[in-house]
Amino acid sequence: MKFFNFLFIFFFCVCSAQKIRIVDAENGNPIPNARIMLRDQIVYTNEDGFAPLSQDAGNFEISASGFQKEIIPVFNAEVKLKPIYKNIDEIRIINVDIRKIFNEVSKHYDERYYNKPSLYDVVYKEKGFDNDKLHFLVIAEAKFWSKNNRYNFKDGFRKNYDDILQMQLNNVKYFKSVKSDSIFSGKTDEFSHEYLGNFFFNYELYRTQQHLKIKDCKYSGRLIFEEGDEQVITFKIQSGNGVQIEGEFKYNKTDKVITYFESHYFQTDYPTMKKTTTDGREFMYKLGDAAVIFDFYKKDGVYVPALTRLEGDRFTVFYKDETHVRKFSREIIYNTFTKTDKKGLDPKVDFNISIWKNVAVKEDRTGTTLLSEEEQAFVSQK
Repeated sequence: MKFFNFLFIFFFCVCSAQKIRIVDAENGNPIPNARIMLRDQIVYTNEDGFAPLSQDAGNFEISASGFQKEIIPVFNAEVKLKPIYKNIDEIRIINVDIRKIFNEVSKHYDERYYNKPSLYDVVYKEKGFDNDKLHFLVIAEAKFWSKNNRYNFKDGFRKNYDDILQMQLNNVKYFKSVKSDSIFSGKTDEFSHEYLGNFFFNYELYRTQQHLKIKDCKYSGRLIFEEGDEQVITFKIQSGNGVQIEGEFKYNKTDKVITYFESHYFQTDYPTMKKTTTDGREFMYKLGDAAVIFDFYKKDGVYVPALTRLEGDRFTVFYKDETHVRKFSREIIYNTFTKTDKKGLDPKVDFNISIWKNVAVKEDRTGTTLLSEEEQAFVSQK
């Protein structure tokens, strides 16, 4: 990520916005990333459990990882979700072969997830922390176009990014970057499939399957909750190369589709690596822990993305006498989905440069995101 020494903020009125708060029915704690499915769009709660919602909203579904779904007939300023279980002793453990499920879903991916040109209105959010201090925040409204809603490795190697995904920047709601000489970005020329691959669930499935294929890999899966067609399955993978993976997913046993997937990578046992920046400076780099989240829903008989999220924590850069412990997140909320015959977007973002160097196309929409208290404090500080 490149850091900028300017401040560029578009404020929209959140103080007077109508909103809903989703909390844990057991302890009252806020539930972040709870999905609210309205008739024409999707919104998610922020870190404080709040989401923008009109008071005339009704008959909407709320779901969150680890909680039971709720159908809300009329607007309520606060909704309490029940955990799927209170403690581990309540779980009736049933072993599940996760490798069989992953292989089967991957093999039939194009049949079970929508694989034709699609157009989405999205909210794009990035955050960056350096030594526990928030120093970068951007929240933008954009359009995404995807040719077939999957990552293609050949196009990735050839850097044919436009054949994989196109983005049109519409409105930058908030953009703040605090730059100091002590922040060393460590930008390199290395090509990684992960940059665009992490937008797509088929890439994460492929990555998980590669770990499962490594010699001496150990893995387990547990069915911990089942209601109707939906199963909640937890898993652990001890990869042969030293990576430990833990996560959970929701599986629709009738449609044979993974509708929610969350995977945590514990990588701090990896050795420190030497890297070189684009301007020739050498530095040492140590991997931290990472998490990826994918959420899908069924619309008009097909499964389409609702959210993708990438998080990283304790990624460490050593440069001269400086040590920088990094934390970051990238989140895309797919507010709307449209089948399209379009060949792409015009204008569109050039992924070969920083997204925020591209020119935005003005298209104001009704607010679909709220700042958390931490984010509000950051954009308000001088």
